[in-house]
Amino acid sequence: MKFVVLVLLLQIYIVSSVRYEPNWDSLDTRPLPEWYDKSKIGIFLHWGVFSVPAVQSAWFWYQWKTQKIKNVVKFMEDNYPPDFTYADFASQFHATFYNPDQWADLFEASGAKYVVLVTKHHEGFTLWPSTVSWNWNAYDVGPHRDLVGALADSIRNRTDIHFGVYHSLFEFYNPIYLQDVANNYTTQDYVRNKALPELYELINRYKPDVLWSDGSWNENSTYWNSTEFLAWLFNDSPVKDTVVTNDRWGKDAICKHGSFWNCQDKFKPGKIIKHKWESCMTIDKRAWTHRRQIQIEDVLTIEELLAEIAETVSYGGNILINVGPTADGVIIPVFEERLRQMGQWLKVNGEAIYETQPWFEAKDNITFPGVWYTTKKQGNSTAVYGIVTFWPQDNKILLGVPVTTATTRVTMLGVKEPLKWSVFKNVAMQIEFPVLSYNQMPCKWAWVIKMENLKNQ
Repeated sequence: MKFVVLVLLLQIYIVSSVRYEPNWDSLDTRPLPEWYDKSKIGIFLHWGVFSVPAVQSAWFWYQWKTQKIKNVVKFMEDNYPPDFTYADFASQFHATFYNPDQWADLFEASGAKYVVLVTKHHEGFTLWPSTVSWNWNAYDVGPHRDLVGALADSIRNRTDIHFGVYHSLFEFYNPIYLQDVANNYTTQDYVRNKALPELYELINRYKPDVLWSDGSWNENSTYWNSTEFLAWLFNDSPVKDTVVTNDRWGKDAICKHGSFWNCQDKFKPGKIIKHKWESCMTIDKRAWTHRRQIQIEDVLTIEELLAEIAETVSYGGNILINVGPTADGVIIPVFEERLRQMGQWLKVNGEAIYETQPWFEAKDNITFPGVWYTTKKQGNSTAVYGIVTFWPQDNKILLGVPVTTATTRVTMLGVKEPLKWSVFKNVAMQIEFPVLSYNQMPCKWAWVIKMENLKNQ
């Protein structure tokens, strides 16, 4: 027993004594903290001054002043005086009904295991009282409140969910950043005096388990001093052992470096990727932010959302599901409904999602689209899960990938009795779904077949 304890202490010492150098070769050797891969599902929150006009996207300012998109320009001409500026929206960002306890309870009910709040988007407005964003933050203007700290406290006090922050490196119209650009990036005044100080503030003040970087597509990571910052993050920060970061630290880093890869918004690799990855996506098909003109057809159905989850996890990814709160701090009912429906489904079928790994095949080769596979070790055995996104009309389904044995056992999560199965023409496994009344159904959408003692498990 003493020997085992000594070995464990030695392993802890070795891990804690590792120092990462400020270069990608060294940083990429850092192991992914286990909690992230186990979690699978997160909630993304795009919230800011752009939530006040709430008619287009988080890029509203840029679309109005630089791209001059017709409907955006017309919206401003029809509703605001000629001398109205984007900064004037900030005083209307009241967050009047913002109740972070309610948000935390909703996220827990959704079954999500981590939350990522947009603390500063490309407009530069910070949702915390940043010392380097004078009079352009939620404490000085608008809500007069630390919106980040309030949510972090509620998440930690009421749930076991991991708290994370999104931060945009660049800002559309920050004059210091634009001067660096004009100097062909021979200067880094913006990085040293704005972007990096904000990152250090966020980490030291809120201690997030996720640092989700963005806005780095125009410059290499050397401009942003990304590797120097990440070396501090992994070596000396208060979250050095738990934090994960994405790949948006410079155009040379995207889909190459980071704890996990985003690669692009709504990323779908179409194959199993060995490196951990994440798909950030939206319940509103058209925007990351709340839109006042949203229509029901713009919203993913629960069936569509569960299919996205199944596909993503089967390919080895996590999924970060975005909902955009209103300027008043309300998560609109249709978004709330989707999150609660997801939670209802996960209560029955979470076994096939959380802490799973991709099987050797992500999808079935006979019944597709509609069947996605995951796997999980359970003691000395291994279970394979088939997530079926439809209920077969004749209550029978053919699966081409599983290879059965005489002791193969098949069940449906949420149903007590095992399911009948047979070998169909020596080429497929045929499974009979149970005959159930509506009230007996384990869930309303997407059903999970659990297979044990497969030959190719």
